[in-house]
Amino acid sequence: MAQRVAALKEIPLFEGLSQRSLQRIVRMSTEVDIPAGQVLVTPRAEGSGMFIIEEGTVEVDKLGRKMELGPGQFFGELALLTSTTRTARVRSKTPVRCLAINRTDFQKLLTSEPKIAISMLEVLAQRLAESP
Repeated sequence: MAQRVAALKEIPLFEGLSQRSLQRIVRMSTEVDIPAGQVLVTPRAEGSGMFIIEEGTVEVDKLGRKMELGPGQFFGELALLTSTTRTARVRSKTPVRCLAINRTDFQKLLTSEPKIAISMLEVLAQRLAESP
């Protein structure tokens, strides 16, 4: 657990969280290894969780606009913050290791750690501003 907590400390989304909070996130998340080329999220699918990239790169395709996300970045949160379905297709470009947090645990996490919600809103606002 100590190694995963140390890895979480390096992710900007979790900056400033206590050791106890980081341990809680480790307990509620699942570490997932994904081979290159695998589709992780498809448009119009129901969102059941979000992903935080630890290693590797994914390609996000939203309405033909593509962008890459790498270590420390996250995706899949919009469908959890709203009642909408997934809005983009996400595919691993390289082998990826990420943390997956399901909807129920994600909602508990945001309630107990409002700092995370604020960090996520900043990223969401930037992504929306850059969309066509």
